[in-house]
Amino acid sequence: MRKTRLVALLLPVLAACGTGEAGEATRVQIAEVVRGDLIVTADATGILEPVRTVEVTSKASGEILRLYVDVGDEVEPGALLAEVDPRDVSNIANQAAADIQVAEARISIAERQVERSRELLASGVISPQEHESRTLEFANAEASLIKARTNSQLARLRLEDVTIRAPMAGTILEKNVEEGQVIQSSGQNVSSGTTLMVMADLDMIQVRTFVKEGDLGKILEGMATFVTVDAYPGRTFIGIVDQIEPQGLVRRGETQFPLIVRLDNSARLLKPGMNTEVEIQTAEVKGVLLIPNNSVVMPQDAEPAALALGLDAEVVDMESLLAGGGGGDGGGEARAESGRGGGEARAESGRGGGGARAEGGRRGGGGRGNAAGGQRQRGGNREGGFQRGQRGQGGGAPRARTERAVVFVLGAGEIMEPRVVMIGLTDWDSTEVVSGLEE
Repeated sequence: MRKTRLVALLLPVLAACGTGEAGEATRVQIAEVVRGDLIVTADATGILEPVRTVEVTSKASGEILRLYVDVGDEVEPGALLAEVDPRDVSNIANQAAADIQVAEARISIAERQVERSRELLASGVISPQEHESRTLEFANAEASLIKARTNSQLARLRLEDVTIRAPMAGTILEKNVEEGQVIQSSGQNVSSGTTLMVMADLDMIQVRTFVKEGDLGKILEGMATFVTVDAYPGRTFIGIVDQIEPQGLVRRGETQFPLIVRLDNSARLLKPGMNTEVEIQTAEVKGVLLIPNNSVVMPQDAEPAALALGLDAEVVDMESLLAGGGGGDGGGEARAESGRGGGEARAESGRGGGGARAEGGRRGGGGRGNAAGGQRQRGGNREGGFQRGQRGQGGGAPRARTERAVVFVLGAGEIMEPRVVMIGLTDWDSTEVVSGLEE
């Protein structure tokens, strides 16, 4: 089967309008129409942070006697982290136990006094008011016993609070105290007490980044993302878009929306605070015809492109060609136009309202699907526990619309001719051909 080749201009074309003389010879490069896969991504940057961070404080005040962990240690739920001097709470617990004994003795005495008072009242020895006074003393003794038992229970709980344990499984990120330091209780201090350490579960980690308002419609929760960090060159970590926050922020004079990308970090390679580059997969097609971006000319620039390639405008009726529709099947070889003929060949109409243009041999700079810095096909090693399409839209947005474009084909006898094609997705390098060319 014959392959279709494409040709790309390597330098701008300087043509003298009306004279037919070119100030510089047109340089072209032949390329073939190939079949392959195309992944379109939107780029952003962000910083890694834990999904959940916990500040560990103490319910007991006093001196730190022992610290059992250090920064970077991984702990399980309930693991012993530190011990506070227990003397104060131990004394309170002992006093509470003694108060119980006193209350029990007092209620025993009050109970016997009530029994004697009842007998004396029946004999007419004492008045009803004196009997009521004995009854009230007994009730107060019962209340004192209940209060003493309650204080004893609280004292035992506070005695347990001097041993500080991990509230969850995680990694110690910060340690703010040392042995011998006196801390304040979180329960008795209006400022929540002394923070002993900060810990987080790093099995899952997230990137908080921002996307432009114009790119928000292309991104959905559940889309696959490719995250890279400087610490591991050439290694890509796969995550998913976990959340798009509803409240926009004005940053650098434009409205942007916070976006959360979550990654599996069971290997513990990613650390909080790392700077990241995030690529969000907004679309993917497989087994489609692909041509270089610099072989695509937008319809309004087809005539200047033809002049730049040395075609006679009278012979090539661009208006009739474009009026003919969206390109048919056909073999042959496409010639890519990226130079500037008769001035400058630009695709100023853009694609998808973006203002993309074929300039210097590439289309880009604000073209459709270009989020937070552009689109490109992602390669390299990919790591991570998430699979594309795990939730939401399965890693891809609704298919992009198609539009007309012009390529230049070498037909029989190596004669160059323009051809209208329908194009679809594009990244920084390649464009999908929906119809109008064959492999």
